[in-house]
Amino acid sequence: MNKMTDLIIIGGPTATGKTELGVQIAKRFNGEVISADSMQIYKTMDIGTATPTEEEMNGVVHHLINELNPDEEYNVALFKEKAVAAIADILQRGKRPIIVGGTGLYINALLYNYELGGEKNAALRARLQKQSEQEGNEAMHRLLSSVNAERAAQIHPNNTKRLLRALEMHYTQSTPSAKTNLHYRPIYIVLTYEPRAMLYERINMRVDKMFDEGLLEEAKNIYNKKYDETATSLQAIGYKELFDYFNGKTTLSAATETIKQRSRNLAKRQLTWFKKDENARFFNVGAYQNKEIFYAKIIRYIEERITKNL
Repeated sequence: MNKMTDLIIIGGPTATGKTELGVQIAKRFNGEVISADSMQIYKTMDIGTATPTEEEMNGVVHHLINELNPDEEYNVALFKEKAVAAIADILQRGKRPIIVGGTGLYINALLYNYELGGEKNAALRARLQKQSEQEGNEAMHRLLSSVNAERAAQIHPNNTKRLLRALEMHYTQSTPSAKTNLHYRPIYIVLTYEPRAMLYERINMRVDKMFDEGLLEEAKNIYNKKYDETATSLQAIGYKELFDYFNGKTTLSAATETIKQRSRNLAKRQLTWFKKDENARFFNVGAYQNKEIFYAKIIRYIEERITKNL
């Protein structure tokens, strides 16, 4: 391609209103949304993963949601493959692709020259295996958290195979700077709420709303299907905590509080990730008097960026 394509991206932590903003932008710029969320790809997990409903999509086409069964694998390499294909399809039809999601690793993999998948390295794997046997899974999980907190959050500490593979991938893939954009020119918007307590309160309220909408019943239906509890999908916050409740390991009240705490922790990690990207422009949603004023500000910003890049 001779001219680099502008790619509108809406990122940010959970409960900041990315879905609704993505729809507004899609309507304004004749676009379609591609989900950059590691869990919305799964069917039957709509409430816990905050997959947009038909009403919330408001007629806007959404890609990479509700495509896989909970026992199927999804990872950053698969996301990039699917997202690149979706972008090409959307552009070919004369529309504008809009990336919306909170999985920062996925967004970076799409924008920058990541060598995904990681070369299989027998010597490295042997060293990691030996370290795991000597230090234990918890230590290996802490190591993964130190180099890729978002990936670590998706892997149970007892899943040795996935832990070691994730570490192997980390040490064998390239990690380019934000200057090495290959195919797209990012118009990269990150939503947040300041002070942080405002964001955390929104997260708590969102979890309560999920229970009102039927999260307990949704989790029980998945639990009854007896999927392997180390599956990628079941690492999503909201399910493993309720599985502990179904297994009699905790109370419903305690599980609910754990979901809220882990959701707040995830939001903190997401913000840390996005802040590392020099292309990202942060917008404090709470600083605007109402949604209409906020949306108008974002649309003006996008229009200015598109005009500048012409």
